[in-house]
Amino acid sequence: MQRESRSMNRRLSSGANSTSSASTSPERGVDDDNDSFMHLANDSQSSLVPSVADDVSDSLAREMAERTRVSPISRLPAELMICIFQKLGSTGDLKNCMLVSKEWARNSVGLLWHRPQTGSWEALHNVVQSIRSAHQYFDYSHLVKRLNLSALGQTCSDGTLQPFASCKRIERLTLTGCSRLSDLSVAKMIDGNRSLLALDVTSIDGVTDVTMRAVATNCFRLQGLNITNCRRIKDAALEEVARSCRHLKRLKLNGCIHLTEKSVIAFATHCRQLVEIDLHDCRSVEDDAITALITEGPNLRELRLAHCLRLTDNAFLKLPNETTYDTLRILDLTDCSELTDGGVQKIIMAAPRLRNLVLAKCRNITDRAVMAITRLGKNLHYIHLGHCARITDTGVIQLVKLCNRIRYIDLACCTNLTDASVMQLATLPRLKRIGLVKCANITDRSIYALAKPKNPSGSQVAPSVLERVHLSYCVNLTLAGITKLLNNCPRLTHLSLTGVVAFLRDELLAFCREAPHGNDSKFSVNLQELTLTQSSMSNSVRFSACSRALAWVVFANISTTRPTAMASMP
Repeated sequence: MQRESRSMNRRLSSGANSTSSASTSPERGVDDDNDSFMHLANDSQSSLVPSVADDVSDSLAREMAERTRVSPISRLPAELMICIFQKLGSTGDLKNCMLVSKEWARNSVGLLWHRPQTGSWEALHNVVQSIRSAHQYFDYSHLVKRLNLSALGQTCSDGTLQPFASCKRIERLTLTGCSRLSDLSVAKMIDGNRSLLALDVTSIDGVTDVTMRAVATNCFRLQGLNITNCRRIKDAALEEVARSCRHLKRLKLNGCIHLTEKSVIAFATHCRQLVEIDLHDCRSVEDDAITALITEGPNLRELRLAHCLRLTDNAFLKLPNETTYDTLRILDLTDCSELTDGGVQKIIMAAPRLRNLVLAKCRNITDRAVMAITRLGKNLHYIHLGHCARITDTGVIQLVKLCNRIRYIDLACCTNLTDASVMQLATLPRLKRIGLVKCANITDRSIYALAKPKNPSGSQVAPSVLERVHLSYCVNLTLAGITKLLNNCPRLTHLSLTGVVAFLRDELLAFCREAPHGNDSKFSVNLQELTLTQSSMSNSVRFSACSRALAWVVFANISTTRPTAMASMP
């Protein structure tokens, strides 16, 4: 408003005296033709001549600005610089970045020490030497976030771990197979560490309740715990862990022989974020614990109960009828020998979106259970029914018709199956792995069906996508069938033919190598194998055979490494 008022006053004054000049210079006479600037004492003061002083000051200003100018990369925020450094592929590049400037060093040192290289004794020595150094530009012990000593295995002892006791910000500690470690070093590592998110002490017999109590006291943010084969840990310590570590998501308790349903129920009650739990070979766990895990775990995705011998149908029959557990995707019930058709039917009703179902060695289940499994429909990708000898063609045929997205199926030792089942299995468009070990009734008709090109879209014929086929002890197979399979399955990488009579021939045994030594006395003595490379494919297919059996590959119209011997075969 004041500006508008002044403008209005100027217009009014100019209107009142329209003949007055707008110039403020004194009036000159008619004969005065001198310009006013000629009266100045010094020409340098004239506005028409550049000022030397101004020119010098501008030059100095430009020079100063050039000296103090910040490069564009130096104006980037620290977070963005760290993201750039994360793209570097080697620790050597990160080290070079640290040497550029203090700012670059601050932004890159954390990445260099986030996961120090400890895969060899030399690398470990360098890391320890830096941590213990009295002249440190950074506190390296606080920069270590992940420590993995599993590559050192049994050579790693308590003394090896001791220098890292000052690293109290470790988030992931992996000590898999470091069997010489004990509570003395592991508990000391955990004591005072509030940052630990994952701990893996697989197969360390020296880890006991002492370490577990240290976890319960310090690691409130823990999300993953793997104590596989830690046979000296008992329920009481694990109950303390369950009460304190309520953010646990992944829990592996395989082979903890002293574990009972008490600690499992404690985890189910207090750790509501559990996504995965593995109780493989926890033989004292009973039905109530499994029921609690399913009902109290709204996020449970993987439940592995292999060799839980006390498990019965009641573990699932006690589940509420009106509730479904849609997050459960993987269920392993291997060798739960008390399980029957009723238990399987309840499982399918309670978990209708199962993707992987393992019922191997559940010898009491029949076609009724398989019919229940068909309700999983397109959700089912992986099914293992090995040693379920009471299953027949009726159940398998119906399973394939209704679950056409199966990628892996194992029917080993299902001795009632015939070619009818395998020919139906061959129609699965995405089948990659099939196990038919000791299915003695199948013949070359099954093999021809598996080798037949697929036509899933109805417009274009595509070759079989099979990758692994197990046909050991299928005694009715012939060379012709196997040849057909090999020539029509370009993705095949594994084929087992142990005990197939058609391969017990001297012409083929010439290609055998000595059997590898193993722990299984049934196979280690007589196992022989051979790998022949297909010259036009840069991949190899392995066959293994027992007794005087052979590992052998036939590729029609393709030269092999032994053309003379191959020429004598039909």
